[in-house]
Order: sequence, then C-alpha cells, then structure tokens
Amino acid sequence: MFPTPSEALPLKPIPGSYGLPLFGAIKDRLDYFYNQGKDEFFSTRAKKYQSTVFKTNMPPGPFIAQNPKVIAVLDAISFPVLFDTSKIEKFDVLDGTYLPSLSFTGGHRVCAYLDPSEPNHTSLKSFFMSVLASKHSDFVPLFRTCLSQMFVDIEDEMGSKKTASFNDPSDAMSFNFVFRLFCGKDPSKTKLGSEGPAAVDKWLGLQLVPLATLGFPKFLKHFEDLLIHTFPIPFFPVKSDYKKLYDAFYASSGSVLDKAESLGIDRDEACHNLVFIAGFNAYGGMKAWFPTLIKWVGQAGEKLHSQLANEIRTVVKEEGGVSFQALEKMTLTKSVVYEALRIEPGVPFQYGKAKEDIVINSHDAAYEIKKGEMIFGYQPFATKDPKIFDHAEEFVGHRFVGEGENLLKYVYWSNGRETEDPTVGNKQCPGKDLVVLLSRLLLVDLFLRYDTFTVETAVLPFGSSVTITSLIKATSTSLW
Repeated sequence: MFPTPSEALPLKPIPGSYGLPLFGAIKDRLDYFYNQGKDEFFSTRAKKYQSTVFKTNMPPGPFIAQNPKVIAVLDAISFPVLFDTSKIEKFDVLDGTYLPSLSFTGGHRVCAYLDPSEPNHTSLKSFFMSVLASKHSDFVPLFRTCLSQMFVDIEDEMGSKKTASFNDPSDAMSFNFVFRLFCGKDPSKTKLGSEGPAAVDKWLGLQLVPLATLGFPKFLKHFEDLLIHTFPIPFFPVKSDYKKLYDAFYASSGSVLDKAESLGIDRDEACHNLVFIAGFNAYGGMKAWFPTLIKWVGQAGEKLHSQLANEIRTVVKEEGGVSFQALEKMTLTKSVVYEALRIEPGVPFQYGKAKEDIVINSHDAAYEIKKGEMIFGYQPFATKDPKIFDHAEEFVGHRFVGEGENLLKYVYWSNGRETEDPTVGNKQCPGKDLVVLLSRLLLVDLFLRYDTFTVETAVLPFGSSVTITSLIKATSTSLW
C-alpha cells in the first residue's frame, strides 16, 4: 500500500518511457553522451513530459549495468528524498546503476558502497569521522603550506609561458595535502615519489569512465561507446598503480590504522577504505572541485575580486591572521563558495532504491514510487531550480549573504542539505565541512596574494580545465 499523498497536490502517474528492452537503454545512452549531452538530455525530457519527475534509462546500461531504469527527480522539492535513509536504500549505488569490480578496492565493499543499515557502515564512518576530528588543528596550517607551493608553481609557469594551467598544480597540491593529512609525511618521501596524482587518476579513471566520454571525434562515437560504455572495465591495467598507493598508505599511516584496529576494524580493510576515502572521495573530489571554484570566481570578474580581496584582507588584519574565527567572519567569501557549490556541484548525480512503496512530491504533483525502483537525482538541475532561486542560471556571489542564508537548505552538493551534518546514520560526506573550509582557504590565500586574475576554461570528462591567463599581484602583502 502506498502512503497517502499530500492533499494539496494531485497524484499523477510518473510520465516517461524506458523504451524497448535493450534498445531503449542503448538509445538513451547515445542521446545522453553524444546526440544531446547531459543537460539537454534531461531538459528535453522534462519539457516533453511537462514534469521534473519522469522515467528514463541512465548510462552505462547494457552490458555493464543489469538494470538501467530509473525515476529521475530534477527539482529542489523531489530531490531530497534521496537523503532520507528511512525511505531510500544506498546499497552499492555510489556510481549509479553499476558497481565497479571490487578488485579496485582490494576485494572490499568500502564505506561509500554501504547502506547505513549495514553494521560495517557505522564502524567505518565513525572511524573516518574520528580521524578527521583528530586532525582538526592541522587543517588550516597544512593546507596553507600546500597552497604556497601551488602558487609558486603557477607563478613560475606564468613567468615562462605567460599563462598557467591551474589543474596540474592544483592536483599536486591536493594529493600532497591529503597524503600529509592522513599519513603525516610528504608523499615524495615515500616510494610514490611524485607519481601519486597520476596513479590515483588512472585508478579513478577506470572506475568512472563508463560515466564519461573521451572526446573522440563524432564519427567515432559508436567505437567509443563500444569501448568504454558496453562491457565491464577490468582492474588489471591499474593493478600495479593501486598496489603502490596501498603500500604507501599502509606503510605511512600507522597511527590511523592502529586507531581502526582499536575500533575492531581489520587493518587491511581499514587501509583499503583509507585509500578510497583519500583517493576517490578527497583527492578525486578536489581534482574536480577546485578548478570549478576557480572557474566561476575567475569568470565573475574584477568587481567581485575587489570585494573579496577587501573583505579577506580587512578581516585578516583585524584578526591578526588566518584562523577559524577569521574565516567565519568572511560572509562574502562563504557565500561565493556556497554559490559555486550550488551552480555546479562537484558530484552531479545521486542514486537510491526505494525501501518501500513511497510517495514523493515535486512543486506541482505527487508521484507513487514502488519498492525496489531506482531513484536518480540530477543535482545541477535541483540546485538551479528557478522556483527556488532567482536568476538560477547566473553566478551571484552574494546570494547567500544576510537573509540569503535561508536558501542554504537547498544547496545539496554533499549528499545532504548544507544545513545538515554528516552522521553514521546518513550518507552525507564525512568531510563536508572540511571541503567548505578548504574552499574558503583557497580563496583567502588567492586574494591575499593577488588583486585579480582571468581564466580560460574547457570541459573535461569530469569537471573543467582552467588556464590562468593573467594574474595581478597584490600591491602589498606585509599585513598578512
């Protein structure tokens, strides 16, 4: 039996179609990747069905995913059902309708694949939350140390080439920070040397490539589709890279792994989970997110840059340095980070299966979803819902200043609302607050050093490529 829908909204059947078996899923996959692209794929269907809730197939489909059928939710009202673990099961849905070979994670279902109802989820998430809490005092000084080297590398490249890639030094900085945070040593002092980012990139790439395109010419789209979207991707090409990562973390994170054992977690399992959270969640997230943040701030222009620089420098001077207390006083800086997370969330997709027959609401109607049906949320549409946000498609830096803070409950980037906190009973990112903190620190150090900058951008399979085309140094940095 379905629960009673809201009396204020009409109960409607879910529109849409899965098409013919096999062929419908392949057609949707070709539309998604090649004929339309992600945003047009969803917008044309929402327009066709006059609904932000509809049936469709999601890639990769045959023969990687057994069942590509989903119910898509694209608005800010229906989307949060994906956070309700009393109604939604999160068993093996991190990557959507398929699960990469467990060889990529040492044979373990790591915490990200577990539903909160599974006992291992509680122990592993508790472990990671306690580790992050124990590292709290290291966040600001360690990240700023890593940022300093990143800016040196960018300036060196600007000096020789007049432009500089942001992505490459950002990747190196991110891996350096993550490894030093968890392991307490510079990764270059381990057997990884400088190969850490490249090793993680290859390991990540093979797990996620069924959800991407490689940028082949259009006449090769069927070849690319056959190559990366049709059959499961094997682990063996990155076996040696993963072993290097595992060995480096195992040898260097003794105190962290000791803590895991004290909590009853097997040391080997803890290390594979550590590699995943450090490589996939943390480094992988930063790899996509930091260029996205710099892209939007760079494109916002000199007026916003001047406002950010003024706020940051004034607060740092008043507080006598960069501290947690100082960061909390930077209201515009906080808003800019939230606005970037709103307009282009680092993780665009969320999935979950209905645990029971449920009714969900959109702005306009109620819909029945049956037990076992997969629900899919396309986050960039939900967080750019025009019925919630004015000028939803525009980057508005001050959007969340003052009364605008009331809209933070509609910022969903972390597998939960920005106004909620991760717990062992939900699937919200345990490093949610750390991501926001590091994003603020990136802007703080950027505008302590520079007055303004310009960028050129391009689309990557995941995230954006950012090239810094000009970089104007601050006239004085003596006060900070």
